[in-house]
Amino acid sequence: MPHADRWRAIGAEHGPLPTLIVIGGPTASGKTHAAASLAHQLGTEVISADSRQFYHAMRIGTARPVADELLGVKHHFLGHLELDDTWSAGVFARLAEPVLQGILERYGIAVLVGGSGLYIDALCNGLDPLPLSDPAVRNRLQLQLEREGLGTLVERLHTLDPAIWATIDRANPHRVIRALEICLLSDAPASTQRSGPVQRTDIRIVRLAMDLPRAELYARIDARVDRMVADGLVEEAHALLPRRHLNALNTVGYKELFDHFDGSLTLQQAIALIKQHTRNYAKRQMTWLRRDASWKWLAPTDIDGMLHAVPG
Repeated sequence: MPHADRWRAIGAEHGPLPTLIVIGGPTASGKTHAAASLAHQLGTEVISADSRQFYHAMRIGTARPVADELLGVKHHFLGHLELDDTWSAGVFARLAEPVLQGILERYGIAVLVGGSGLYIDALCNGLDPLPLSDPAVRNRLQLQLEREGLGTLVERLHTLDPAIWATIDRANPHRVIRALEICLLSDAPASTQRSGPVQRTDIRIVRLAMDLPRAELYARIDARVDRMVADGLVEEAHALLPRRHLNALNTVGYKELFDHFDGSLTLQQAIALIKQHTRNYAKRQMTWLRRDASWKWLAPTDIDGMLHAVPG
């Protein structure tokens, strides 16, 4: 029996509770192929939770998959935003929820994939009633970051909310800025407005993480950066240079090339830094995944193992 038919038969036999399969893992670990392969086998669709791949103009630098890599599977939230669109995990969850419900209604099972932990958590866990992002406040904080550096923002966060300062990834400017934004918009510490993650109970959630030896992962990262450059990353970044002030472009792969265009780095130095910073980012993603024991670790090519991990 084909996997898709088997899943529908299992759903009819065991009740109506639908299932969300979450494919996580560090960048370049094979999440896209695993998610598309799994969805193809199960006859369902994929929701992307990769906040870098949301932006249409940033195709090469974010390794957004091309049509052939999607294996004919419908994917949602890929390249749908303009550069000046401002999104947050909360906005994503609110807009992704009806898409998720539609997929579950049609197929009984859905696949969520991405390396952006906050976005995955936002859809899998209940959302706290936090204020939506305000472009004016966000732009002021972004300007302060560019002029004074991340350390100034971290010190400001420590003053406004020492509790969130103690737990947040203080090396991640996006998270620091969002925490400051919540404090400023609500006139209260962000930490007092968070009830903590509570996994939703209306669906079954199966978390599958891509497991690769670190040396192999780092080699894949380096090779992917080389492919990006060969595919036109430098030219893509140069075309986006006039819009470098936008928050969407404050990301690995573009920042280093902008510095190259400014004359502070050679092209070879910029490429080396992209590889280094991407490896650093992958390490942070691994740290986020390891904090939660519910992830089942599998090789990215072990599609059969992933299928068997889905309870039936």
